[in-house]
Amino acid sequence: MLGLSKSDIRIFLLVVVLTIFAPFILNPFPEASGLAQFNAGYPDLMQRFVIFGIFAIGFNILFGLTGYLSFGHAAFLGVGSYAAIWMMKLLTMNVIPGIIMSVLIAGIFAVAVGYISLKRTGIYFSILTLAFAQMSFALAYSVLTPITGGETGLQPKISDPRMLDAALASGEAPRANLFGLEMGTSYELALSGWVFTFNVGYYVAAIVMIIALYIAIRIFRSPFGVMLRAVKSNQQRMRYTGLNPKPYTLAAFVISGMYAGLAGGLMVAMDTQVGPERMFWTASGEVVLMTILGGTGTIVGPILGAGLIKYMENILSKINADILYEWFAMLPDSIADILVFVIYPFIGKGWHLTLGIIFMCVVIFLPGGLVEGGQRIGNMFGRKKKTEGEKSSQPAE
Repeated sequence: MLGLSKSDIRIFLLVVVLTIFAPFILNPFPEASGLAQFNAGYPDLMQRFVIFGIFAIGFNILFGLTGYLSFGHAAFLGVGSYAAIWMMKLLTMNVIPGIIMSVLIAGIFAVAVGYISLKRTGIYFSILTLAFAQMSFALAYSVLTPITGGETGLQPKISDPRMLDAALASGEAPRANLFGLEMGTSYELALSGWVFTFNVGYYVAAIVMIIALYIAIRIFRSPFGVMLRAVKSNQQRMRYTGLNPKPYTLAAFVISGMYAGLAGGLMVAMDTQVGPERMFWTASGEVVLMTILGGTGTIVGPILGAGLIKYMENILSKINADILYEWFAMLPDSIADILVFVIYPFIGKGWHLTLGIIFMCVVIFLPGGLVEGGQRIGNMFGRKKKTEGEKSSQPAE
């Protein structure tokens, strides 16, 4: 079915189901509940889940299959974003041309960067990609200000030509749309104490992520994917057999860059404001963390890693001391003060500390990331059921 194995189909369908029903799954607590602050089912965050999932999926094609660690993938994210915003300024606010152009321009840029960077391996390759990303950031921030908008960035304006769009009415702001259906359009469903939001932009990005995941699975299971694993395993042995690893690594680098450009284009489709900060080195480091946390070289690991980091960034970071005191209101003041003193450094502005601890634990105890953790839990219950079955099959004395 769809050219996938049974195990891949199960994984793929699970992702599809979770993506479709995300507005329900990510809103487990009623609006009036004190735990409602842990709900993540609002459009902006759900969009970030799937967009950065695409970013991490693409990065995993390079890092997970070939072992080449890029510290400069944010450059392709930024280039894709700028390509998309210029399509919206010059051609149309329809997101399709912008997304297509973001993939193409990011792919062309990846060919140039990859051709130079892949002349080196190991840490030298990583430093080269980081240098390209920081140069791109510097160019976007200052040198190419007429094209990038510099520090203030770019956004669509009423005065933009937009050759394929009709003229806007006075005071009407240009909005990203899909053949007239605006990305910001949402429908709210109220059930008892719950409010579920269904957003057009989220489902557009979700469909693109599902397609991107399917393509990634096909790459992983293809002969091309086998050759990429051979690159990671032993390039010298490949050369001895008469195979040149360079074309394969360059192809993986370009595909990975195109995924990043696609994520950048979708970011513009959801929020039509582009700035050079998307190219900064911290954005490149973030996708590395996402991939390692979820599980390098796995199918769904990068999506899980992206979801975890974006959840912590948007939910855990909002918890402050006042909220903690509300949680511990039933306790004596002295005990509440102690608990707040202990917990507060790990939340709010200190959420990076919690992320760092989680990352260290994953690297030390779960080298395969969250996916390995899930597999261990599954195996543990599987062995338990098997043991119970063996006991029940023993004849009574």
